[in-house]
Amino acid sequence: MVNHEPLWILTAQCPSTLGTVDVVTRSLAETENYIVSMNSFDDRATESFSIRVEFRPLSGTASLQRFREIFAERAAGFRMRWQLSDPDHRTKVAILVSKYDHCLNDLLYRYRTGELAIEIPLIISNHPDLQPLADWHGIPYFHLPISPETKSEQEAELWRLITLHQCELVVLARYMQVLSPELSRKLDGKAINIHHSLLPGFKGAKPYHQAWAKGVKLVGATAHYVNDDLDEGPIITQAVQAVDHSHYPEDLVARGQDIESQTLAKAVRYHIEKRVFLHGNRTVVFAD
Repeated sequence: MVNHEPLWILTAQCPSTLGTVDVVTRSLAETENYIVSMNSFDDRATESFSIRVEFRPLSGTASLQRFREIFAERAAGFRMRWQLSDPDHRTKVAILVSKYDHCLNDLLYRYRTGELAIEIPLIISNHPDLQPLADWHGIPYFHLPISPETKSEQEAELWRLITLHQCELVVLARYMQVLSPELSRKLDGKAINIHHSLLPGFKGAKPYHQAWAKGVKLVGATAHYVNDDLDEGPIITQAVQAVDHSHYPEDLVARGQDIESQTLAKAVRYHIEKRVFLHGNRTVVFAD
């Protein structure tokens, strides 16, 4: 559901300690900022605390300024890392694709209708196939073909484009290239990948055809952050759907692509709405 009320978002993390919720809510109340919704979680495994608050200032910029001044001092005593997100902010997203267009189409539709509060300054691909789709949306398309000989050079150019356009998030919308460990580290916590979820784990070409040959009963998808451990980054969202013997390979592909598109879009939305907190290789996700 899209929330049309202009709300500020406060997110914070700190070591587990008494008074964490109180210092947030008290600081907001004392400075005339009305809390609309709040989620918090204390992780016993890592002894860390996460909180997300949506609020509206009752006195406009004065409420925000007073809150910043008061909360900055109080948060320091709890060793809180915190961030305020402007309701008008639109996250700049670079999309990486190869030849499959289902995830890209879905993201562009949600971008065009305003469902995702993002800007897409560029699309990057190792193939030219999807340029007409980018052109139709008026988004610059950069074709960076990659071979073993050019991989290092093209990844350097990819990184240059991402930084040049000040992209805050990179989305691998079925980008069929393995990122180097160096680039993966640069994108740590700032890049989301989508991967089919099938059991057993079918790798290589035509995974849905492999799954059909084994008679799978579930298809699904996993959206996760990119790290230098291939397809094993922190998980943001997952989804599954039951299938049976009546589904042929092309049916599994269609079902799988629908789930991939929806799962990736949800992960992007959770990220830009500051609903995802990293706890090592795990995530805390405050779903709506």
